Amino acid sequence: MSDRSPYIQQQARHQFDEARRKAFIAGIFDVLLRQPSDMLSLEEVRARLKVRGQRYLGHQTVPVDRIIGSEGRYLDFDRRFLPRSGKLKERWARINALSLQLVNLPPVDLYKIGDVYFVRDGNHRVSVARQHGQHEIDAVVTELLTDVPLAPDDSVRDLLLKEEYSDFLEWTELHLLRPDQRIEFSEPGGYLDLVRHINGHRYVMGLQQQREITREEAVADWYDSVYLPMVHAIRRHRLLEHFPGRTEADLYRWIAEHRWSVLQRTGSDPGPEGAVSDYLDQHRRAHPLETLQGAFHGLLEQLGIERA
Repeated sequence: MSDRSPYIQQQARHQFDEARRKAFIAGIFDVLLRQPSDMLSLEEVRARLKVRGQRYLGHQTVPVDRIIGSEGRYLDFDRRFLPRSGKLKERWARINALSLQLVNLPPVDLYKIGDVYFVRDGNHRVSVARQHGQHEIDAVVTELLTDVPLAPDDSVRDLLLKEEYSDFLEWTELHLLRPDQRIEFSEPGGYLDLVRHINGHRYVMGLQQQREITREEAVADWYDSVYLPMVHAIRRHRLLEHFPGRTEADLYRWIAEHRWSVLQRTGSDPGPEGAVSDYLDQHRRAHPLETLQGAFHGLLEQLGIERA
């Protein structure tokens, strides 16, 4: 059977129209649920993150839901690889017709960064695969090496935070000093505060030890003796349960300010445990109701639209 078969062509074009309808509805729900809709541009990622090099990984089977961006077609499809323009119909339908006939299509060409992938070549093939509910796709993969990982749900806004994180790691080299570190904020400006904390810690260390403290010494000691003890106390008190949508780094930043305020007011340092406990008592709040959001997600599933 040829991809020119009238029935196959009709089905292929009908499925494109269905994908366009899903893209429209999904865009509305993305706005209502405040979740990312746009796919990421590989060029923007490269501009914002420090790429140390690349390595060829060869032929692999890749989860399609981890493909979140494109090198050149990031405006043509949404985050779910649903087509955003009717101009894509002819090529999309042609590839879909081949897929409907179970023709083995060539592997897509992908870049890998962290746990996610960007299309170098094969955007329409990825889109067709997702429309058919395909979970994996054959790909030829090249990995781009960065110090800041990307995650499948990262948005364009998250990318701005990753850029700050990348700059922070370049200045501190914390990723080399403490390879297991993961310091992530939910809002901009946090890493600049950390630089101030480290500089202040370096100054105090110099006074205590009566010598010049290197940046590497200050960074490592701040992480071990200031940041981690606070994070451990945050985990013991399970503070993230009271601040949904926030991160451990967010809470460290706020509680560090609170700790300094208590010290200035009382002349006594409450320490990590005391600062966390006191902050929780003052700012404890109940979990927000998520009924409406759950209803939206349920409706998305009924309509056959994947969550971004």
